[in-house]
Amino acid sequence: MRTLISSAFISLDGVVEGPGGEAGYRNAGWTFKDIEFVPEAYALKGAEQEEAGAMLLGRASYEAFSAVWPDMADFARYKELPKYVVSTTLTEDDLVDNWGETTILRSLDEVATLKETTEGGPIIVHGSASLNRALSDAGLIDRYHLLVFPMLLGAGKRLFSDTDKDTQQLKLVEHETYSNGIQKNVFDIVR
Repeated sequence: MRTLISSAFISLDGVVEGPGGEAGYRNAGWTFKDIEFVPEAYALKGAEQEEAGAMLLGRASYEAFSAVWPDMADFARYKELPKYVVSTTLTEDDLVDNWGETTILRSLDEVATLKETTEGGPIIVHGSASLNRALSDAGLIDRYHLLVFPMLLGAGKRLFSDTDKDTQQLKLVEHETYSNGIQKNVFDIVR
């Protein structure tokens, strides 16, 4: 079975919305505001590209990333990886043609089936706040890669679901704190 990894830039209060400056969010671009750039704090992102066997996105994140990532040198490895978009509304005509193989999945059951395959290595989820919450509630996430920024953003889309459910234990398997206050936390889901 393949590992499903949720990767996120996240504020201390759990917000994941608009980290790169996406329009429509009051605090858009918060990963760049008053945070000194420390290259080693972002090394996890390069490691994810090398480790990943596929990328999983929700519709909104696919539309945002597919508009810019295909031509960015920083994300070149993702161009060759298979991509899966979970959406009930996206059509084949909506997919870009310069970002490699992309498959539309219509349900979380299809995500579960994808996880059951044995080829291809880990599946990484970027952005996709709504999808992340649904995947978590369905018990499909195996690991979290979190870069926690030392700020409170208040309102905004959250990574974690507020569904009333049983406690989910996590095991911290890797962590580091950087000079700019960012913390790397890698958690495995305890099953």
